[in-house]
Amino acid sequence: MAVNVLPVAPRGAALNRGLCRAVGSAACKWLRFPWGLFCLARWDAMTDAGTIDVLHRNNVTVSGNPTGPTLVFAHGFGCSQETWSLVAPQLEPDHRVVLFDHIGAGGSDASGYDAKKYRTLDGYATDVLEILDALDASEVVFVGHSVSAMIGVLAANRVPSRFAALILIGPSPRYVNADGYRGGFEQADIDALLDSLDANYVGWSRQTAPMIMGNPDRPELGRRLADSFCRLDPVIAGQFAKVTFLSDNREDLARVTVPTLVLQCRTDAIAPTEVGDYVHASITGSRLVVLDATGHVPILSAPDQVVREIREFLS
Repeated sequence: MAVNVLPVAPRGAALNRGLCRAVGSAACKWLRFPWGLFCLARWDAMTDAGTIDVLHRNNVTVSGNPTGPTLVFAHGFGCSQETWSLVAPQLEPDHRVVLFDHIGAGGSDASGYDAKKYRTLDGYATDVLEILDALDASEVVFVGHSVSAMIGVLAANRVPSRFAALILIGPSPRYVNADGYRGGFEQADIDALLDSLDANYVGWSRQTAPMIMGNPDRPELGRRLADSFCRLDPVIAGQFAKVTFLSDNREDLARVTVPTLVLQCRTDAIAPTEVGDYVHASITGSRLVVLDATGHVPILSAPDQVVREIREFLS
């Protein structure tokens, strides 16, 4: 069924306006629930409680052109859908834009966290597929940043018929170095990082975010990323960090069958250029573009470049 059931966090007035634009203000109707507002493009869309639960759990929002191709944006570790605020709006005029928060991030419902389910990235890939199913979305272009690049790979490999393409921004299938493979970190580096995170998550966030951002001449970007980190549930953050930095998804790359764009920054402390080269070489027919940007979060530091490459790839 075609569903436009769109949960909105109470604080998201701007998102509310975006949803009304997506469905047309005349068709926009609102219901109030204890946890926020529901925008109903069609009253009969509220027939499936499971759909509502999924969209609420991951704070799914939809905006843009409802008749255009669907772009699904997935944020990286420590971030939320707000990280796409400089990219997604530029693509709204001719795309249906879907944003969501991973469990424990942003406006998601952290009570839905299940340590067993999310002990691997497969749990997060399941969420992506459930969101697509709830929205009855097909021929989706999945845009994944950082760890969400691999989440997108896993989801597309499981149900390739849902996906038209993958756009992987700063992907890394494995962060730890191995024989014949450079992920950028030794195991001892990752162990120290995780120990520091567990000991003082807020302090770790303030110290690490500027390094991840990689633009010391623009300290406001590092502060923005640190603030985003600090809004993540610290218990879930610690577990998600372990899953992120200890995963090995190299074998999954060869199974990708949909067109894929890999966007790599020329300098990235988290995913060095060798990793981008590896991802590109491992996905048959993929395209690699090295952005004239530094750091691991070009969606904040170089959004116009990211949008330009997305548009060129999709054209």
